[in-house]
This record gives sequence, C-alpha cells and structure tokens, in this order.
Amino acid sequence: MLIGVPKEIKNNEYRVGLTPAGARELLSLGHTVLVQRQAGAATGFDDSEYVAAGAQMASTAAQVYEQAELVIKVKEPQPVECRMLRPGQTLFTYLHLAPDPEQCRLLVESGCMAIAYETVTDAQGGLPLLAPMSEVAGRMAIQAGAACLEKAHGGRGVLLGGVPGVAPGRVLVLGGGVVGLNAARMAAGLGADVTLLDTSLARLKDIDMVFGGRIKTLMSTVQNIEDGLREADLVIGAVLVPGATAPKLVRRAQLKLMKPGTVLVDVAIDQGGCFETSRPTTHQQPTFEVDGIVHYCVANMPGAVSRTATMALTNATLPFIRKLAALGTGPALAADPHLLAGLNVCAGQVTHAAVAHELGYDYVPAATAVEALLSR
Repeated sequence: MLIGVPKEIKNNEYRVGLTPAGARELLSLGHTVLVQRQAGAATGFDDSEYVAAGAQMASTAAQVYEQAELVIKVKEPQPVECRMLRPGQTLFTYLHLAPDPEQCRLLVESGCMAIAYETVTDAQGGLPLLAPMSEVAGRMAIQAGAACLEKAHGGRGVLLGGVPGVAPGRVLVLGGGVVGLNAARMAAGLGADVTLLDTSLARLKDIDMVFGGRIKTLMSTVQNIEDGLREADLVIGAVLVPGATAPKLVRRAQLKLMKPGTVLVDVAIDQGGCFETSRPTTHQQPTFEVDGIVHYCVANMPGAVSRTATMALTNATLPFIRKLAALGTGPALAADPHLLAGLNVCAGQVTHAAVAHELGYDYVPAATAVEALLSR
C-alpha cells in the first residue's frame, strides 16, 4: 500500500503522523511511504532521516493526497485538506467530529473512509490511540495551569507546591480517566493539595488505592463540584464521552463561586469543552479571561511537546497502520471490531452513532457500511 504523511497545517501543530522509525517498519513490510518535505522538521525529524529509512519525499501536500491510498495525520484535516480527499481513500487521524460540523460535512462530501484515533477501542474497553495523547495532555495541563497561576499571566499568584509555612495550591480535577489521572499525579508530585471527582465509584477506589490517600477522591455531583470550585486555585476539565460533545460541568453562573485569578484548563476542548465559557485557543494565544477567571483551552496541547508526543503516538498507531496496509481498509475493518469502532465516516455516510446524533445525520452502523463497501 502507498501510505502518505502530509505536514500538519493546524495553528502551532508541530507533530507529525509517523516517525522515521515507523516509516522504516512499514517499508520493511513491503509498503511505500510518501512523506511531505519538512513534515517532521518541527519535531526534530529531518527529511534525511525519512530518506535514510527508505521513504519517498513529496514537495507538496497535494502530491501526498493525490497518490496515497492511506493518509496518516495527527490533527483533524483542515478544509483545504478535506477537499483533497477522494472516494476510496482512507484517512487515519484524530477527528473530533462532534463539535465540528464543517469538517464532518466535508468528509462526507469527499467520499473517503475516515477512521478516528479517538474512537478506536481495545479488548479492555479502553481507547488505545487516545490514551498516549491523554497522558501527555494530562501532565501538560498541570504545567500550563501552574504557569497561568503566576500573577504576570493573570493568575492568583499561587505556587502550587507552596513553601514551608505556606499552604500549597489547591487543584480540582474533574474526571478520573487517563487525562485526570495523569493531571492528578503531576499535581500531587508538585506538592499541591489535589481533589479528583468522577462518577465511577470503582474508578475512585482504584485511584485511592494507587495514591494511598495522597489524592482526595469525591463522587462527581453538582454540590461537590461547586464546593470544589470555591476552594480551587486550578481546575482541570478532564471528562470524555467517546465521540460525543463533552458535558458542560461548569456553567458561567458558577464562575462567581471562584476566586479571581483562578485558572481553568479545559483538556476536553477538542470535544467542545466541559466548561460553558470555554472556546478553543492556540499555543500562540493560549488564554482568555471571563469574569475574572483565566481560561486555558488550547485544542492541541501535546503539540507543544511534539517530539515526545509524536513518538508516543506512533508507538500506538503503528500496529493499526500495519493492519490497514496489509489487508486493505475494508477487510481490516471487517476483521477487527476495535478498528471498526474508529470508523466515523465511510463513503458519504456517518458511521459513529454519537457523531450522527450530535450533528443530525442518519446513522449507518460501521459494520453495515463496510459490508456494503466490500460487496461492490
């Protein structure tokens, strides 16, 4: 199969869809890899490394999209990229379609098969391609939040770890999934006073067991959220409903409960955000203020640590890329229910129930769409 890797063009996105080592692995299996020039430069992967691995180089993204059967990316395709996709072509990347009706429309119109990293599943019920970036984003959320708490950045002027004789900062983490767990771990490591909320008692028990009481755990209720907002210096939004828009856990009216200069970091912003006042920001202009509360809502947080993030992402995606390339997209999807769960758009149809519901499309089960595809 001819596998294409274009350069990312989203604002301040420095990652690349495949490392030179990943390209070499695919080439060793007999596939062809076409990489756009400078695609990995911002991550520290020079074109010469891809050439040494055996990859071919393309001067433009148009060449990659024109030739590739399988396009490997990191972030959702921008409109100009969507318009280069074609029927029969496969796109494998993060999509986050629920809060992005234009992207969904363009993918439907393209006729391509779009597989979303964030909805691919595993045998344990996890999201293996979302997990590595969630780990990065959770850890970064504390770094970013700690910086935003500095007075010069609009925050309260609080040091998360405190100092002898001065209480540490208080961190409230909403959600005990991969993001929340990693955020809590980082915050506790800095010496902060950390409280984590989740709706799963079993999950809270597991977290309490791991941290031996160093992190306080509470059931996520309106009362507990509001009590936490009153005390917190830093709030991390880390909730996820796979494929769907994130639930709004903090409404604008509740901002008045918080101390001026408190920081909200919305890691759920890719799925629409879990704070009512959130809107996507970039690494160039990462924050804004609403009612005296600092909001950090960068939609591609791991892009700032692009080398670590690219290597972690390739580690996770490569087994699935190998399967797609070896069998072809249709047979690979038919053979692997976990990969099939990642199919969001197929030949003009929306094949993920949550996306169809959120955006008002007729829902066609992925298995039905793939069966029809294979019978042509």
